[in-house]
Amino acid sequence: MNSPEQPLPTFDEVLLCTPQTTAEQVGLFLRRCLVPCSRGEKIYTMLFADELSYDVSCRAEELFQDLQRYNSSYRLVILCNCEREHSYIPSAFSHYKVHMIPQRPRADIQRYLQHHYRVAQPSSSAASVFKDNMCVGIVSSRRAGVGK
Repeated sequence: MNSPEQPLPTFDEVLLCTPQTTAEQVGLFLRRCLVPCSRGEKIYTMLFADELSYDVSCRAEELFQDLQRYNSSYRLVILCNCEREHSYIPSAFSHYKVHMIPQRPRADIQRYLQHHYRVAQPSSSAASVFKDNMCVGIVSSRRAGVGK
């Protein structure tokens, strides 16, 4: 948010982890992050890494240890649920741990995201479904099974 015109991360910079995420997916992601090449100053992010299975987590840590020797200037952020801090990945990477508290008010964050997710020229796209021609939207309900 310090550089409002800087683009948001692209699909190759973010890995959204689930219990079904495979070791191959994590391996490809870590290689993109840790193998030195001329990709610029990307910041790679693993979201919900605490949800990876034990086997996948072990393999991910081993690969990380192997690959980080070849690149000391990688930029990797691993985000985990604080309620699962004793799962494998948060424990294995605990010496890198940084507790994060948002530094900006919620309204500023929302304005920043609206700037990046608004469709520039309204057309007959799916963005017309969401408020203010946003190309991303969240649909939620407090009740289950209401057709979302």
